[in-house]
Amino acid sequence: MKNNFFTYLLVLTLSFSSLSLIAQEVLPKGFTETERQLIEDYQFSSRFTDPPEGPVRNMAEWEEVEYVVITWEPSFPNILRQIVAAAVEECKVIITTQNETSVANYLSSNGIDLTNVSFLDENWNSIWIRDYFANTIYSDDVGELGLVDWIYNRPRPFDDVMPEAHAAMLGIPFYSTTTAPNDLVNTGGNYMSDGLGNAFASELILEENAAGNPYGVTPKNEAEVDAIMEAYLGITNYIKMTPLPYDVINHIDMHMKLLDEETLLVSRYPDGVADGPQIEENINYVLNNFQSAFGTPYKIKRIDAPPSSGGLYPDNGGYYRNYTNALFINKTVLLPLYRPEVDGPAIAQWEEMLPGYNIVGIDVDNPGENLISLVGAIHCITHTIGVENPLWIVHQPVTEAAGGSSVQLDAMIKHNSGISSASVYWREEGQSSYTEVPMSLDSGDNWTVNLTVPNDNVVLEYYIEAEAVSGKVQVRPIVAPEGYWQMEVGQLSVDEFAENNISLPYPNPTQGELNFNLNQIQGNVTMTMTNMLGQQLMQQQIQNANGVVSLQLNDAWNGILLVTFEGDFGKITRKVLKH
Repeated sequence: MKNNFFTYLLVLTLSFSSLSLIAQEVLPKGFTETERQLIEDYQFSSRFTDPPEGPVRNMAEWEEVEYVVITWEPSFPNILRQIVAAAVEECKVIITTQNETSVANYLSSNGIDLTNVSFLDENWNSIWIRDYFANTIYSDDVGELGLVDWIYNRPRPFDDVMPEAHAAMLGIPFYSTTTAPNDLVNTGGNYMSDGLGNAFASELILEENAAGNPYGVTPKNEAEVDAIMEAYLGITNYIKMTPLPYDVINHIDMHMKLLDEETLLVSRYPDGVADGPQIEENINYVLNNFQSAFGTPYKIKRIDAPPSSGGLYPDNGGYYRNYTNALFINKTVLLPLYRPEVDGPAIAQWEEMLPGYNIVGIDVDNPGENLISLVGAIHCITHTIGVENPLWIVHQPVTEAAGGSSVQLDAMIKHNSGISSASVYWREEGQSSYTEVPMSLDSGDNWTVNLTVPNDNVVLEYYIEAEAVSGKVQVRPIVAPEGYWQMEVGQLSVDEFAENNISLPYPNPTQGELNFNLNQIQGNVTMTMTNMLGQQLMQQQIQNANGVVSLQLNDAWNGILLVTFEGDFGKITRKVLKH
């Protein structure tokens, strides 16, 4: 099959002389004019694989990384050198190039140890490996590692088949959504997952696979796209947002980043500027209709999108500068930089959001190597492959607690050999040493511990460590003990406690389904729902609260509804809009 495909590529190259022109120029992330003329007659990939057998899980970007992969575009040696220099301290690096000796000499002469560097001698078209490379999956959450590829949405044949070459090089099982009815066109810059079955994209994924698409793939509706994503990547909740008017490629990594399972970092513009209004609409759409894997509303953090030195944004001629197009490599984050006066606050914010991580900035906006002018940054020119046999720890951090209370800390911990032990390590802010508290196996893969916190107003720092039966040890956050979660402990008033621990309703507005998270609320709670006339619609007694409460509202209840929770903590009311 592969030999036939490359024969086809040769014919295509002879038939379309413009392809040789594409190969000679530095290609932007979007289409060139030559490519726009090609696309209607271009035959996209025709390789075939069945989906993986059984359930699979697509790893999140902050999980353990074995390889960073890049394509060596000679026009950006300094940027690529800095990526390699940071990456070899954390993992192995694979560089695609047909000039191994030249690249190796360049890296060595700049002081980079090549012990962790491998070279792949394959043809390539562009530097934008995020878009055309494959995604790491695991069978049964932490089982066999595999790579899943899709049809690259550019007429760049060598880029499109490169993931298969990587898989062959490493002996990794390879799956591809390239043949009907699973012929899915997609791009890595427009995809972000949390490792727990939730993923984000712009509606570009629907447009490029709809009837009349220029790629020649089978027309698909949203449900059919979702089914393919679930079969190949284990995505069960595929959240798609309205494309941004000034983002010409409609890739979400140019304005958004998942920092963990429940935190979204998004670009912020001045009021009414560029894509700021649509970004806010999209975030409100997410908050009102979806929840994190923990059954709670997503936490939103915002970071300023910098203008040009002359104050220009994308709506008046400025490049699409951002600080979200970043890459996790184990304990390091690679961050795009632009100029010192705007970079300083951004670096400080990243260091505050992710304590303990090594934040490495790389200039993508200089005259010699102006990567951002091609509508891409660091995340766009890198990709990762996860480790074999990951020790996977999932925990929702507890950020607030009442002084002297007992706080339950839970974690899902998995390894294919099983877990032999797990512990929480905690200390008060300012202390140098941690106290270890063993966790116990609750059920399945869930571990738990009740931590009695001090009576004083303090900030606790804590992390989780687990050891597999195989002897492998891992921590979460992955940078612990230098990095940690923080829990503010204080004498909360009744109102403060209830306000902080009874979530806002979600989705809101709702057509019927309604959820609340009662977090650290304990004891019995009375939940009452009324309409705006004060008429009681329902009342429910909740025994031993502390968790997610789900309701299915009566079809006859419409308009604004008030939900009141009453217990030992006092009383608090939440407002819901029912359509």
